[in-house]
Formats: sequence, C-alpha cells, structure tokens
Amino acid sequence: MSQPVTTWDEKPHIVLHRSDDTMQIPLVNAYSWTLGRGSENDIPLSDKCASRNHAMIQIVGESSYFLIDLGSRNGSFVNGKRVTIPVSLKKGDRIILGETELEFYCPETITSPDTNARPNNDENTDAAATAMLHKRQLITVLVVDIRDFTKLTRQMDEQILSEAIGTWFRRAGEIIDRYGSWVDKYIGDAVMTVWIHNAGIGSETVATQDMLKVYRALHELYKMSNQLNQQFELPFLLRVGAGINTGYAMVGQMGTSEHPDYTALGDTVNAAFRLESSTKQLGLDVAIGSMTYRHTPYAALLLPLKQYFVKLKGYTSPTITYAGTFNELGTYIQKLDAD
Repeated sequence: MSQPVTTWDEKPHIVLHRSDDTMQIPLVNAYSWTLGRGSENDIPLSDKCASRNHAMIQIVGESSYFLIDLGSRNGSFVNGKRVTIPVSLKKGDRIILGETELEFYCPETITSPDTNARPNNDENTDAAATAMLHKRQLITVLVVDIRDFTKLTRQMDEQILSEAIGTWFRRAGEIIDRYGSWVDKYIGDAVMTVWIHNAGIGSETVATQDMLKVYRALHELYKMSNQLNQQFELPFLLRVGAGINTGYAMVGQMGTSEHPDYTALGDTVNAAFRLESSTKQLGLDVAIGSMTYRHTPYAALLLPLKQYFVKLKGYTSPTITYAGTFNELGTYIQKLDAD
C-alpha cells in the first residue's frame, strides 16, 4: 500500500536563499536550531557578515516558533524590523541574518493526533507521531522580566540594544538549561521556565536539590544581567525582577520519546506572573509564593525574605508572598554553601 507523500508546505521549514540557488531546510526532530557563521551551528551560514553564533529558531509550547537574536553584531531582522526580544514567526515571514535571506514556512494549523483513531501497525508510526499527554504534576514556575525595557528602547541605539538584549536571552537560555529546565514561554521581555518535581501520587514534597536549582538559576540570571552592564554602554543599569510559584498544574508532554517537550497551564503559572508584577509595587526584586516558601530548605532560619500581603490582579483576596532583594537571595545561597 503506497504511503502519502508529504509536501514541503505540510511541515515547518525555512527556505535559505543563496546567490546561486535556494535550499529548503526542515525544522523537525528537534526543538531549537542555531544559525551562524560557525560550523558548530545546526544551520551554518556562509556569510562573512553573520556572527559566529547569530540567531536561534526555537519551538515554545506545542507549535509556536520564535526567532531569537543571540547578540549578533549586525542584527537579525524579521520583515524588515530588527529583533530585540524574541519574535514569534508566522508563515511567510522574511528573515535577514547578516546578508543571508531566509523565509519561514509552517502549516496553518498543527493538530494533535486523534486519540480515538485505530492504532497504525507500521513500524515507523511511533517514531513519527506526536504524542500529547496531560498530567497533573507538582511544579515550580520561575518568571524573569527585564525592567524598564520600553525606556531602554527609547534611549538606546537600536544596534547596541539588539546586541545587549540578544546576549541576555542567549545567556539566560544557557543558565536555565544548566539547571535542568527549559524556556517554556517568551512573553515580550520576560521568560518563563518550569521545574517539574517527580513527587509520588498524593505527595506534596519537593526534593531539596530541586528547589535549590530554581534559586541558583535565578541568582545566576541576576549576576549575568549585572555583567551585561559592564559589557555594554547602557543609559541606566539593566535590572530584572522575578516571581517564583510552586503548586499543581496540568503539564502537557509533547513530541516523540527522543525529543520530549513540556508546557504547563493553570493557576500556578498565572500566579507566578502576578507575583513578578507585585515586586514592582513592593519596590523589591523577587517575590515567591507561600507554597514555594514552605518547600524552601531552612527558609525560616536562612532565607531573609519578609512576608507581605499583596493584591494580585485577577484574585479577589490578598495573597501572602515573601519578597526581598537579589542580595538577600545571594546571602541565603552563601549560607547553604557554607553548611
């Protein structure tokens, strides 16, 4: 029995325009692709005007593709507009990296497989199919936001801004990956990342090392942001704020067994964003939810954050949060390391 033929229009890909021809490159079997002059990139560019590590295309969630500039010298452009924060790609978008021109294509809709359909006995079906499994799991959500980004865009040269912010997003991704998580969402100048806690059924415990990974990742993000202040000539200090929340959420597992990916939905996620926003009201750097505080090792003894009652948008009653500065968070980590 003949197999259906998959056309280029039916799978995500980019068209790379070169001086003498064009090349179609599929965006499959992975969740990110780096582009640049260096041979180590997933998509190497023969372009003297492209940076060694120029940009990255990344899938976020189930089927959203983002272009992220990695702090390139000559910038990345989508439909003629320079990329500063990660930009969501749409079918037909034209991308310029250095002197290289690309076009992005993807299906209009990407649907989940029909769970009521009969199983296909072909040997290759399992490897090719995309599986979706929703499961209620205990998670910790970290949201980190670049402060006063709009003010930065008004006061900075576009090229320097693009290079500085692109560098921030690249290094943020590296730090988050190093501490065992991934970027779940880009929302403007903010990133959201999730740690899934492998607690047993009915258990509400979080391993000490799991929670410490969250705090260590956040403190490294803060230190990295400070380093950019020394690397780039900025009109004022680049600052970040953060919200951390722990709780149960519906976690969706997507992709093949070789390339799993996850996303989380629910009130735990929403509250993490609201907690980050509350730090602006409080004039502080980081706010954590009460459940996060309960799971924080030696919180009452070593974590120098104060308790506040804050009014979170969309919530009828005041919410308990524990908030403070990044320096106080650093003190907590130092005390734990000393022990």
